[in-house]
Amino acid sequence: MIRLSGIERTFLVGSEEVHALRAVSLEIARGEYLSIMGPSGSGKSTLLNIVGLLDRPNAGIYELDERDVTALTDDELARVRREKIGFVFQFFHFVPRLTAVQNIELPMILAGIDPAERRQRLARLLAEYGLEERAGHRPDQLSGGQCQRVAIARAMSMGPTVILADEPTGNLDRHTGQEVLSVLEKVHHKGGTVVIVTHYPEIGARSHRRLRMLDGAGVADERD
Repeated sequence: MIRLSGIERTFLVGSEEVHALRAVSLEIARGEYLSIMGPSGSGKSTLLNIVGLLDRPNAGIYELDERDVTALTDDELARVRREKIGFVFQFFHFVPRLTAVQNIELPMILAGIDPAERRQRLARLLAEYGLEERAGHRPDQLSGGQCQRVAIARAMSMGPTVILADEPTGNLDRHTGQEVLSVLEKVHHKGGTVVIVTHYPEIGARSHRRLRMLDGAGVADERD
């Protein structure tokens, strides 16, 4: 499903060139549950951004569903992201004035989904993620756990084949974080591919596979 070969990513910080990723090669099969782990600055979020087509590598090849996406145009990348990838971030990136259901609906509106189809999807998502009683609330009226469930529902609204989560429990207390992980794991149990970036060992231990990164390179690939 996902194949990275020799991925390099460098940034200029002042006059200094920083190697965020160094010759990273990685394959992720459909239906895997993978944690990308490592200390701050190890390159894990940079790697997730490249997998999510939010950033481009300086060198290497990225194949998604057997298609080389490395040299796609910005418009082509946006279309692939919309159709195949759902994102869950540590910070929710909601539109504050919109209600929970409107934030969930927004990607479908931008994609031009028919209103009748949107209503069907929204009803299913609100029920699936236990948000029916909070559908009309704005983000500032929701708890952290409820906000993250809204974020997951939004990520699932376009029926992606892979969910990418960057520190999804970072702003939550331990109990709420466990609930959010359980929601993400239900996506995996239904056949979805889930990739989580985390620096918490107890979160990484829940996944079936752990890629450990250091100084922009994968240093260990552990599987249960």
